[in-house]
Amino acid sequence: MNILISADSTCDLNSTLLQENHIAVTPLYVYFGQEERRDGIDCSPEEIFAYTRQTGKLCTTAAVSIGDYESFFAEMCGRYDAVIHFTISSEMSSCYQNACAAAEAYAGKVRVVDSRSVSAGIGLQVLRAAEDRDAGLSADEIYTRAMERRSRVCITFVLDTLEYMHKGGRCSTVAALGANLLRLRPCIETVDGRMQVGKKYRGTLQKVIKDLIHDHLQGRSDIRADVSLIPNSLTDPATVEMVVSELSAMQGFGRIENCPLGATVVCHCGPDTLGIVFEYT
Repeated sequence: MNILISADSTCDLNSTLLQENHIAVTPLYVYFGQEERRDGIDCSPEEIFAYTRQTGKLCTTAAVSIGDYESFFAEMCGRYDAVIHFTISSEMSSCYQNACAAAEAYAGKVRVVDSRSVSAGIGLQVLRAAEDRDAGLSADEIYTRAMERRSRVCITFVLDTLEYMHKGGRCSTVAALGANLLRLRPCIETVDGRMQVGKKYRGTLQKVIKDLIHDHLQGRSDIRADVSLIPNSLTDPATVEMVVSELSAMQGFGRIENCPLGATVVCHCGPDTLGIVFEYT
């Protein structure tokens, strides 16, 4: 079968991975006040940070609409035998519900996967589905394996600031103030499709990142070591290089990919955010 693997722009895969694996993307919307832009097409994280600095306000985001999905599925079903589309967790956005509504008109050809994740946590699931497609699996087999894989993909973030989550209503004033006063950098984990605060770290960003990697990888024998993704909005390239070095030393991943965060995700986490993504066996 000629099968398309696609995902929402929140998958945060870099352009090389998208092209190499023939993955199509549907953009979410970002609003600069009343001005509407599309994630990955006509807005960037740098523009979002500049807007917040200048106005003191956050950009807001909106899901892919049912109409957008209908247009996308109509075009792709004309070119492919089947479409398997991955969305951001249904606990975080209405993308999944909208995609399912649009897919009803293409029963048997479009399968929608609720990733139960965000950012490159979606991205790794998408890459695995592309591997299954290239191995010759059927659309039903790819979908079944994707649904089984969701709980094995780990994504964890460390944030440099809680300002964006606080202004976006995802963190209380007390928590944000306390973290700032104590110079804490919280770890954000995705559990059961929701984001929750895990361990709180203290120290420089580089020290915190090293501690995060060690906490999640040291002594583990149940990790697939073929690939790890690094979703991030880091402003210092040297920090990215340090992360690659630490991951290589700790687990010996065969491939480590730098995946800059897209516009939708940075609206909620801000600059100098770092995530690590891998899959358990």
